[in-house]
Amino acid sequence: MFAQKQDDGMVLARLKKEVEDLEEDLRWQSQMNGIRMNSCTKKTLQSSGSKLVQQICVSGHCSELIFQVEFQLTEVKHSQRSERMITDLNVVMDTGDLQNFSSFLSGVEETMDLLLFFRTQRAFTDRCDDRRRTFQHFQKKYPSVVSLPGGCRSEVMTVNHPKLPGCIVFIHWSVEVSREGQVTPNIDLLTKIPERALQLFPSEAVGCAAEAFHSLLRILGPEAAMESVIRAVSLSQDA
Repeated sequence: MFAQKQDDGMVLARLKKEVEDLEEDLRWQSQMNGIRMNSCTKKTLQSSGSKLVQQICVSGHCSELIFQVEFQLTEVKHSQRSERMITDLNVVMDTGDLQNFSSFLSGVEETMDLLLFFRTQRAFTDRCDDRRRTFQHFQKKYPSVVSLPGGCRSEVMTVNHPKLPGCIVFIHWSVEVSREGQVTPNIDLLTKIPERALQLFPSEAVGCAAEAFHSLLRILGPEAAMESVIRAVSLSQDA
């Protein structure tokens, strides 16, 4: 009886150590790829001597992006090797403000490319986090002229001087995702100038604002180009 309890204790300790190792590996993987799994369920649909078919559902999040992936995993064992194949892939995401994601998701479901899905999702959230940090930085540094009407995770930052009501500069920063999974930031400048103010400025200067901003983007990069616009609107070097 004592020997049996001792053996059970050793088995329990080994299982506990394996679970701890798996949890540590999962934490390390989450830190590396930025993707955290919330749940994973498996249901066996078919099991024979050489073939196993499972329905798998995985849910998780990458930054603020929530996803759920369902697919069938078929494993066929041959004499010297085994072959695995993914079919019936279905991806569901919180895409309320991700209009450009729909084409990419359709492509992923057609090609069954889960690796591309997770890699692109990480790249997309990284670019969105860059935008959020930049917008928050300028809102904190220039609170009197910079505002985020849609919140820090929105695509739009507005710049206007309190003494120039109605004159607003919009920085629109979208993150485009192609069907092939290429992630591209797209930053534009738009202006809203009242009719009375337009009479005081040459129309050519207002019309060329976006072109000049894109030139600054190419030369200085996003943050320096945006700060140049903010300083110009604030009418001084310090807002």
